[in-house]
Amino acid sequence: MSEFLWWRDGVIYQIYPRSYKDSNQDGIGDLPGITEKLNYLKDLGVDAIWLSPVYPSPDVDFGYDISDYREIDPRYGGMEAFDNFISEAHARNIHVIIDLVLNHTSNQHPWFQQSRSSKGNSFRDWYIWRSSQNRSKLPNNWKSRFGNSGWAWDEKTEEYYFHMFFKEQPDLNWRNPKVVQEILDMVKFWLDKGVDGFRLDVFNAYFKDINFKDNPFKIGLTKFDQQKHLYDIDQPEMFDFLREFRVLLDSYPQRYAVGETFMGDHQTAADYTGDQALHAAFDFSFQNNRYNPAAFYRTIQRWENVLDQKGWPNYFLNNHDVIRSASRYTKSEDDDRLKVLATLLLTLRGTPFIYYGEEIGMRDIPITKKANVLDPVGRHFWPFYKGRDGCRSPMQWNDDQNAGFSTGNPWLPVHSNYGWRNVETQSSNPESLLNFYKQLIKIRKTHPVFQNGMYLPITFEPHKLLAFIRQSSDQTALIALNFSKRSVGLVLSSQLLGSDWKLLISNKRDTFPIVRDRKIMLEGNEALVLING
Repeated sequence: MSEFLWWRDGVIYQIYPRSYKDSNQDGIGDLPGITEKLNYLKDLGVDAIWLSPVYPSPDVDFGYDISDYREIDPRYGGMEAFDNFISEAHARNIHVIIDLVLNHTSNQHPWFQQSRSSKGNSFRDWYIWRSSQNRSKLPNNWKSRFGNSGWAWDEKTEEYYFHMFFKEQPDLNWRNPKVVQEILDMVKFWLDKGVDGFRLDVFNAYFKDINFKDNPFKIGLTKFDQQKHLYDIDQPEMFDFLREFRVLLDSYPQRYAVGETFMGDHQTAADYTGDQALHAAFDFSFQNNRYNPAAFYRTIQRWENVLDQKGWPNYFLNNHDVIRSASRYTKSEDDDRLKVLATLLLTLRGTPFIYYGEEIGMRDIPITKKANVLDPVGRHFWPFYKGRDGCRSPMQWNDDQNAGFSTGNPWLPVHSNYGWRNVETQSSNPESLLNFYKQLIKIRKTHPVFQNGMYLPITFEPHKLLAFIRQSSDQTALIALNFSKRSVGLVLSSQLLGSDWKLLISNKRDTFPIVRDRKIMLEGNEALVLING
């Protein structure tokens, strides 16, 4: 058995800092607030925290438009609060992953302010500028993710600059060696501060085609989706940077990097992982599945096939960009389905990521009026897409004012169900979702088969059953998940029948299930985990 490695064998917990805990009652969560809750996270059992951006930012895209890569926004407590947070997290053996948003900066970043000041400025080539014979002729057909042209006209220097996202987020020119070196120096700055890992935002969009070729057309809903993105993402030069980046990471002990694969599938994500690339990359198909065992089965098999047991998968049901799984998969306040999904997430081969509040089944806050939308993406696409505010509401700690998040006016409303759906209430209820998560995480940590055992599928029945084995040299675990409201039978092979099974956990029973006619009957919405060895 290999030694426990935190990013591979542990559990990673994502925090959206604005929404976790407000220490100074200004309505915005901050680093001292997160530090105050580290004992809660230690008790939950997580091994690492991934922080969404806490750098200075004008907040056009709520932190994903950075104006200084080497500082912490005073609203989050500044650098002193960050240093204290790292120290306190490490004292509890909790690692810290920070976001790196490197495809673009804020247009308020000093680099861009210099770059747009004149064509002769030394920072001019730090961004992607193109001349045009006249303002009406665009450099090429590349689009912004939000549907319009990706080229913005700059009056002062009478040239276009490229922005994959909002015009306030100009893309860096990754073909400039000075940009690459500055980025690597900045990464070293955070490594020296004790940061344990990085999540790379839209990493495969860094490099663009050197000849700025037009993207070909394809059928799609939005203008951006109506292009095959052959020339504005996934350029071969990305691998050269990743090799350099990995050398830097590997010069520090047990550092980690995971990438957000932009516009890619499981194969794309797998291609960017390896000993000379990223440790892992996200494939989004798992969280995009319907509540259907066949869909999850196919996603898992695709991951396993492309990684070929050598790469390391990761799985997540939620993050800061999507509707929460509790709102996607349930229409009531019942948590049975969420326990089935939690069991799936925490027993698979790979690193599980948990999004804050997922462990208590937080639902999205309702978004009913455009006037109330803060997310710029929601304002842009309203009413067809209401944005991401729903999944970013304040963490629900107790039934006090504003769910214990802040006594000030929260930057987003607290969900109306906070009176009973909160950490304090669920902590005292042994049958709660929170305590189920705690049990699952403890099981994952105390039984190495869930960390390093092989994944072996047994069966799936559409709309009903998903079952698989995790197996190591000395342990075997059987995981059976009933996605149906009705009882479902799991037929055991002769090999499985001859095993000396013990019940590890179930959300429906406390004793080992009776085996009749080679079959275990699972109750509706039951998650069952057995082990031998």
